[in-house]
Order: sequence, then structure tokens, then C-alpha cells
Amino acid sequence: MHLKNNLLKHAILLVICYSGSISLGYSQEKIVLLDYYFNHEVKKDKMGKENRFHYTWEDQTLNGFSMLGDVFNKAGLKIKSLDNAPTALNLKGNDIYIIVDPDNQKESPNPNLIASDHIKAIRDWVNAGGVLVLFANDSANTNLMQLNDLSQKFGITFTNQSRNMVKNGKLEMGEVHVPAGNEVFPTAKTFYLKEISILATIPPARPLVTVQNDVVMAVSKYGKGTVFAVGDPWLYNEYVDGTRIPKEYENYNGAVELVNWLKRQIL
Repeated sequence: MHLKNNLLKHAILLVICYSGSISLGYSQEKIVLLDYYFNHEVKKDKMGKENRFHYTWEDQTLNGFSMLGDVFNKAGLKIKSLDNAPTALNLKGNDIYIIVDPDNQKESPNPNLIASDHIKAIRDWVNAGGVLVLFANDSANTNLMQLNDLSQKFGITFTNQSRNMVKNGKLEMGEVHVPAGNEVFPTAKTFYLKEISILATIPPARPLVTVQNDVVMAVSKYGKGTVFAVGDPWLYNEYVDGTRIPKEYENYNGAVELVNWLKRQIL
């Protein structure tokens, strides 16, 4: 009887330990959340049905982020989307939150604007260790006003000044050279970005990549969290698929290195 009781105790202990290991593994899964609320562009198909497009994980056309999603997956992160406004509750449990090209009235007749309650939720989430990624656009093609209400909490302003306005197919006008020893892009040397909003930074933010003294990428440490900002959607399929721009522009490699850096920022 004593032997049977000991065996039973060991069996129960093994079940508890095994269950604990499963729970621990699940809790360690890292999640990348892509905003579908502030950017919510639609277009009608031949049947008149409205469909989402522009900067979504599912979109495999040139306008989509399907390739960037694959890069995140290959790095061991899970991708999700957020159709609703950000709150403390729906940001909780997510590690990276990406906001891309918030709609203006040109892109949506009734755009969802970034408001004070959204800013508080995002700011608190970053302060607690969240990693925020802001991909903007030039002022004619996005809503910089409300985006700046958010980004300025971290020392970053998307200005109304634009650069890399590529004309007549002269791709060299879109070149961005990465400085040697860059913390985010250790091997990439040259990117292609067009029609980008120039950034202004104050502490805790600092420039990451500049072109002729114009800041095009910046990072900020805020509380336990991190913010990365660039004035262009940049890493959508058109500019990472390797067919639309010459090979000397290392946008795909930049995507891989950015994803690896973002992963390292997760607590």
C-alpha cells in the first residue's frame, strides 16, 4: 500500500510538472499586432463588394504586408491584427504593435482618428515594455496630425517636410544609405524609400538613419519599452519582393534585420 501511494504521488507530480511546462511554453509565445483600425482602406471589386487593402498581413499584392508577415513568422513570432481601437485590454499580451499610414479623408471618408484614450492605452503599454512600430507616410498621403499626438509622447515628430520624391523613374533619388555600425541594421548598406516624412527628435528619441542631415528613421526608449519610427510604410511587398527595384537596394535584408532587432527589444 505504501508503495502504491508513493507511485500515485509521483504520477500526480509528473502531471503537474508537465502541465506547467505546457503553460509556460504558451505564455512565452511572442505576438506582433498590426493595426487595422487607423488604417482601414477599402475598395470595391467587380461585384461591388468592399474589400480591405493596403498594408494588411493577408494582402499578397504589391500593396500588402504578407512578405513582412512571413519574416516575422520565420523569426518565431506570431502575427495578428487589431480591427478595433487600441485599449489596455486588447494590447495586453501582445509584444509588438505596428501602426501604418493612418487614414486621412483622402483615403477614407470617415477615418478613425487617434484620440487621447488611444494614446493613453498605447503609452502605458509601451511604458510597461511594449514595442511600438510607427510607419508613417508623407503628409499628403496620411494623417500626421493625430499620429504626432501619439509619437510626440516618445520624442518623435513626423514633419510636413518630405524627401526622396522620386521623379521620372530616377530611383537613385530614393536611396537611403545606412551608416556603418548601425544598431538596427548591422549589415544592410542601402535602402530604397520614396516620398517620406522627415522626422524631428527630442529625448528620449534619437536619430537612427539620416540622409543629408534629414532624419528618416528614429528610435526611442520609453520606460521599459521601445519605439521605432520611419516616415514611410516602406516594407510592403512592392519594395521587398526583389523584383520591383534593383538588387543593390536591400529592403528585404532591412526587413529581416529590423524584425530581429524588434524581437530583441521584447522583455
